[in-house]
Order: sequence, then C-alpha cells, then structure tokens
Amino acid sequence: MSQEGAVPLEELRRWPEALCRRELPSALPRLLSMYQHSDDWIEHIQILKIIVEMFLPHMNHLSLEQAFFSQVLPKAVKLFDDMIYELTSEARELSSQNLEIQATLRNILQTMVQVVGTLAGCVQHVCATQEPIVLENIHSLPSSVLHVIKSTFVHCKNSESVYSGHLHVVSDLLQALFKEAYSLQKQLMELLDMVSVDPLGDESGSVSHMVMVIHSMLEICSVISSMDHAFHANTWKFIIKQSLKHQLAIKSQLKHKDIITNLCADILFAFQSCLQLAEQMALSDAQDNADYRLFQKTLKLCRFFANSLLHYTKEFLPFLSDSCCTLHQLYLQIHSKFPPSLYAARVSEVQQEEIEGAFLLTLDPLISHLLAFQPFVHVVLDNKLELPCELQFPQCLLLVVIMDKLPSQPEDVQSLWCTESQASDAPARASLFKAIFDSFEQCSGELALPVHLQAVKSEGQAQAAVSLYQHVCVHLCTFITSFHPSLFPELDAALLGAVLRANMITSLLAMDAWCFLARYGTAELCAHHVTIVAHLIKSCPGECYQLTNLSVLLRRLFFFMAPPQQVEFIQKFPPKEAENLPLWQCISFQALPAELRRGAAGEVSRVGAAQCGRWLSSGRSLRELDALNTVLPALLAVCHSAGDALDIEPQAAVVEAASQLWASLSPDPVVSQPCVQWTLSLLLPLLGFFIQTLEPQLISQVVTLQASLLTLEPPDHVRLAMLDFVSSVGKLSISQDIQDTILPSMSSVFALLLADRTWLLEQHALEAFTQFAEETNHEEIVPRCLSSEETKNKVVSFLEKTGFAEETAAARVERVKQEKRLFWEPLANRTLEAAKWSSLQPLAKRARVEGAMEAAYRAAVQAATGALEAVGALLQKAPAPGWLPAEMAQLQATIQALRRRVREEGA
Repeated sequence: MSQEGAVPLEELRRWPEALCRRELPSALPRLLSMYQHSDDWIEHIQILKIIVEMFLPHMNHLSLEQAFFSQVLPKAVKLFDDMIYELTSEARELSSQNLEIQATLRNILQTMVQVVGTLAGCVQHVCATQEPIVLENIHSLPSSVLHVIKSTFVHCKNSESVYSGHLHVVSDLLQALFKEAYSLQKQLMELLDMVSVDPLGDESGSVSHMVMVIHSMLEICSVISSMDHAFHANTWKFIIKQSLKHQLAIKSQLKHKDIITNLCADILFAFQSCLQLAEQMALSDAQDNADYRLFQKTLKLCRFFANSLLHYTKEFLPFLSDSCCTLHQLYLQIHSKFPPSLYAARVSEVQQEEIEGAFLLTLDPLISHLLAFQPFVHVVLDNKLELPCELQFPQCLLLVVIMDKLPSQPEDVQSLWCTESQASDAPARASLFKAIFDSFEQCSGELALPVHLQAVKSEGQAQAAVSLYQHVCVHLCTFITSFHPSLFPELDAALLGAVLRANMITSLLAMDAWCFLARYGTAELCAHHVTIVAHLIKSCPGECYQLTNLSVLLRRLFFFMAPPQQVEFIQKFPPKEAENLPLWQCISFQALPAELRRGAAGEVSRVGAAQCGRWLSSGRSLRELDALNTVLPALLAVCHSAGDALDIEPQAAVVEAASQLWASLSPDPVVSQPCVQWTLSLLLPLLGFFIQTLEPQLISQVVTLQASLLTLEPPDHVRLAMLDFVSSVGKLSISQDIQDTILPSMSSVFALLLADRTWLLEQHALEAFTQFAEETNHEEIVPRCLSSEETKNKVVSFLEKTGFAEETAAARVERVKQEKRLFWEPLANRTLEAAKWSSLQPLAKRARVEGAMEAAYRAAVQAATGALEAVGALLQKAPAPGWLPAEMAQLQATIQALRRRVREEGA
C-alpha cells in the first residue's frame, strides 16, 4: 500500500487551500483509512501531518472530536509509546562503535519530535477557534497530549540510565524533544484555560475529563519537579487555577489527598533547597551574588507554593479530612529545619529574616484556615500522637500559635480545641491545655540549652529574645485573659493535672500560670483556689512528689490572698489544731500581715512543742514517730519565715523540745529506720536555726553524732540536713573547753561530705563549706577539712567559679540532642499511668506484680533477716560463743559494702 499511496500523498501536499476545503468530505475518510491501516512509522507521521496542516483548519470545530481526534489520536499515542519502548530496548546495545544503533536511535527521536510537533499543530488550531470551546468536544486531544508529554518527560528524566553513559550521542535530539514537549504543554494549558465545563452535571463527561486533566498534570508535576523549577511552578499554577475555576463541578471528584500530598512535598523540597543555599552562603567567607540570586529565586518559589496551598485548602477544606495529617506534618517539618530548632540548618540572621518574612509569614494563615476544621483538631490533639525528637519542639510552637489565634474565634471553635473528647466513634483527643503541657514536657533539650524565640513587640521596647519557658508561659497567661469563660473548668483541670506531674519544669509552668490566674482574677477566686489546694494537701495519703508540688503551689498562692481572705483561711484551718500542721508547713508566714503572722507563728510553735512533748512523755515508739514528722516541718516553716516574730516563750519551748528530741536519738535506728532518718533530717536544720541559743554540750553531741553517722553511709537527705547544720556552726565562737571535741568532728564531717561524688551533695557541700569558712573565727580548722588534693582543687575551682572545659555552641547543641534522644525515647515507650496521681483518695491495696529479679532480691533479704532473728533468739537462750563478735563485725562490713554499691548504682 505504501507504493500505491505514495503518489496521492505527494499530490495532496501540493493542493491549494481552496481545493482542500472543497475536497475535505472525500479526502479525509481516505486519509483516515490509510492512517488506520498503515504499519510504517514514517508514513503514519506523513499522513498525520497532512491532515493536521491541510485539512484540520477546514473542519467544523463542533465535530473535531468525533470526526478526527477520537479516530487519530489514540493510534498516535500508541505509536509514540512504541517508539519509547523501541528507544529503551535499542539503547541497551548502544556503544560508541555501533553506528547502526546510533542512527536508529536518532531516527526514532526525530520521528518523536515530529509527533509532538504535529500534536502542537492540533492544539494551536483549536486555540485559534473564535467560538467557545467545550471540553467534551475535544476531550481526546488533552488526554492524548498529556500522555505524550508525560512519557517524554519521564524518558528525558531517565536518560542518564537509559543511555548508559552514551547520552552525548543523542543529547541534542533529547533536548529538542524536551523543548517541543515543554512548548506543547504551555500551548495545551493556554487551550484548557479557554475551555468551559458544565457545572450542573456530568452527563456529557466534561467534568470527568477536566478531573482527568488535573490529575494528569499532577503526575507531570511529580516528574518535572527536579528538572525545571519555573516550568514546575507554572504547572502547579495551572492545577490550582483550574481546580478553583471549575470548583463547583469537580470538587467531589478531585483526588484532594494526592494534590495536597504532592504540594506539601514540593513545598518541603523547595524549603530544604532554600536552607541549603542559605547554609552554603553562611559557611562561605565571600558573598557570591550568583548564590544569593539563586537563594532569592528558590525563596520566591517557596512563597508561590505556600500561596498555592493556602488557596487550595481555603476553597476545598471540607474535602481535606484525610489530608490533615499531611498538613500537620508539613508545619512540623518546616519548623524543625528552621531556627531556633536544635535540628535547624545554620543560616545567617539576614537570610533567616528573609525566609521568615517571605515564606513562614505567608504560610501562617494556613493554621487560621484549619482552626475550625474538626479533623485537623483531632490530628493535632491526638492522645496517641507520638513524634520523633526533632518534631516535638515544632509541635509545642504550633500549639502556642493555635492558642494565640483562638481568642478571635467563636465559642464553639474554642470549645472544640479546649475540651477533651472520649467519644467512641472518634479518636480520643486531649484538650489544648493538656496538649501544651504534654508537648512542653517533651522539649527537654530546648529548655536545657536553652533555645530562644522572639518575644512579642511592645510599644517603646526593642524586640528581645526569650527562652522557650518564658515564651510558652507568657502566651499561656495571655490566653487565660482572653479565652471564653465557659472553658475555665477545662483550664482548672489541666493546671491541676500539670501541677501533679513528676516533671518539675512542667509543674512549675503550671504553677506560674496558676499564680497569674490568681493575680488576674478576683480575691474570692484566689481564696477559692487556695482552699481547694489546701484540702488536696490534707487528703494526700503520704509523702510523694505530688504533695511536694501542691505544697509549693499553696505557698505561692498564699502570697496573692487579700488579708480578709487570709483571716478566713486561718479560721478554716486554725494552726492551733494539730491536724492542720501539714498545711502550715507549706505556708510562708511572710505572706501574712505582721499581727496575723505573730499569732499564727505562735500557735504553730506552741502546738508543735506540745506534740513533741507528748511523744517524749509517751513510749517514744517508732510507730508514733510519723505523726511527729508532720510537726517538725511546720516548726521549720515558722523558723524560716517568721523567726523574728516569735515571742521568747514559744521560741524557748521549741528549743527545749528540739533538744530533748535530739537526746532521744541514737545512731543505730538512724541507720536502719527510715522514719528516724526523716526525723533527724528535720531536726538538724531546726537546731541549726537556734544554734546561738543551744548549749555547747548539745552542739558537741550533734557534731560528734554526725561524724559517726557518716561512716555508716546515711541516705542523701540526712547528709543534706547535716550540711545545713554544720554550715551554721561557723556563726559560733566555740569555747576552749569543747574545741578539742567539736573541731576534729567538724573537720571529719566536712572532709567526708566534700568527698562525696553525688553531684547534688557535692554542690551543697561546697556551698556549706564556703559559708562556714567565711563566718568562722576558728580559721585553723579550714585547711583540716580539705583532706586530699582533689578536695582542695574542687574547693578552689568552686571559689574561683571555674567551670567545665569550654564547649562550642555547635558541640553543646549536639550533646543536648544526644541527651534528649537518649532520655526521651525510653521514656516515650514507658507507661506513665501508674506514676500519675489519678485519684486524691488512698487506693485499695493490690497485690504487687514483681519481676523475677526483684522477687529474688526480696527472697534473699527475707532469708538474711530470718537468719539474724534466729541468732537473736539463740542469744536469749544461751551466752554467745567467743567467735560470734568477729563474725558479726564481718557481717556488718559486708552490709556496709552492699549499701555502698546500692548507693553508687542509684546515683
């Protein structure tokens, strides 16, 4: 057929325009028949070019789809795919010596260029039509063109691997092919910008065809993202524009999740490229204008993508339920790579400000669009949200941003964020308040460094950098002043829950916010909160960190009470009643007016002294010592905050009670009984406060007992109490008759405590020794306390404020990141429910489930205890053999060695 058809094709090429128009009805069917039956690529292209160039201009635009596009383009697409396949197959055999394959490949590429050019002719013809264009009337054209464009770009993108190092053989034709496809896509986008889609229905198929176009463009975007940034951006511009233009018709059929996912990925890629350029400029000594221009160009691209995302999310928000996780991750990823994140790129302040102004501020309204969208709320506040270390700080920043935006939202939106959800048909979510404390608690590295953020500008003041703690605290307190009053119960619950946490810094943040609320609110509100906290303290089942936190909160809130409310508090919880002493040990009497302070301090002192006397006059049983241990802290509180307000009589009663209590103590129960250890740790600072009024003989006994106790490895809280006492001895002028007893014991106590390796004890020991050395008149004892060269160097370094070896900022950041990863990841996998105080009432006792090793330890200790009890029973029946004392001494040494090992492992 090729021989028979060659003459007519040559004749057709010479036909004038008028003849083509006149012969169209007869010539076109013949050409189409030849096209369909032809098996030769060259002939295909010749026939297609003749139809497009000579006959297409004379066709009715309303019949183009049925008469031409639907009959010709599918085979043209198949032809193009066959050529792609042939290229890929032949390229495997390509070499510098194989000239035949080189020629074949170049011929195929030239043919492909002609196919693309012919398709461009089709697009140009439709664009030139003066009549309105309905997509249904040309739908085969965009689908075929997009397929060819995508295949071309994919082939060009993979050309390095396809041509196996011989790309130079065909690079000129590949470049020509890419340019033709590039031009074809631009023309197609112009055409599609002119078409109309019926918004009322899809009976004609226009809607599905437009959806196909947008999805195909999305696929092309993923191919060309790394090939041509400007072209990539223009393609996205087309996608967003057409999506918005035909929104009403296509909104329910678009693959919104795919669009959002790809757009977010491109935003993140552009942002990372921008940061890399900024980092290169920061590391380079000389400013490279080319690098800076590329940086600005990339930053502009970031801003374009951000605006595109904003427009799309704003218009299609109801359809983005399954994209909220992607949007959330985008925000976190961006801020994890930007200062002040520990994981941020190192960029100069100039570039940092440029990125923030051109990109981050542009992206900021995204959160405003999503505030009222419930799926986004569930994603951000998900109770099961587990983030890697690098995303925990951005999550905290996001929650603060949300908190800043909520006051301008209606009550229902605020309630959506600030109330917990436990609905069975939806994932459980925390309240915004709880989420902020949870997220803040995870930012241990950022708090330790600390990282700094820009504070809110105030009139007349320069913008200053603040720590993360201050940033969160200030914004939280600001939110408290402006959120809807109906949400105060949620705030109260979150504040209380945070105060009761084991994490100290989180508990302190909640206390700061609570104290702000006490100052901001009415006097009655403050008094109400103080009363609640007081009842919580009284209902505590025993010593625990929650009780400590509540005690600190009560102490701070009490300062904000108005005098009339303080009087009411004293009436509700009178200090003269022993059951209220656990409250008064938490309160600073300095918060009371002078008259109230004197009266309350006197009552606490009298009740405390009477309780001590009652225990001393009774059987002095260890079981009753726990009650006494609730009295001594109240007496200490009086001494520390109202010592000057005490009259002589209650002061003398306290000193007498403390002296008698000391006389009742001996080393053995201090070593073995925790309740006695606690009594001693309270009694020592109490005696230290009254050091000037104590009998010299009593002081000598106290110092001597401390020296002997230290050889028995007492617990840390007893050692800290010893430091409290010995530091106060420096105020005394020790009489000559007891110097020989006190001074050697003092030097022994300080030498042992200064040698302690526990960092907390070491620091307190240095502080106590410094205070003692500055105040004492007995200077000869000071060098005797420094028992070793190591201790001397330690003291000298402390006095000279010599720290550790200097650490660079970069090294410190890396260390903090490693520490955070080391400490947080095991903590994240541990269940904290058992450690949380779920109820303020004592729980019923349950059988404790122990691990195998813990059970083994317990069995061994019980066996040792039973053996010692058996020895005691034998001693009651018969005298001890001569070898027993030596064996007992050996047992004592073994026990001390085991205690030392336990302390070292615990430290």
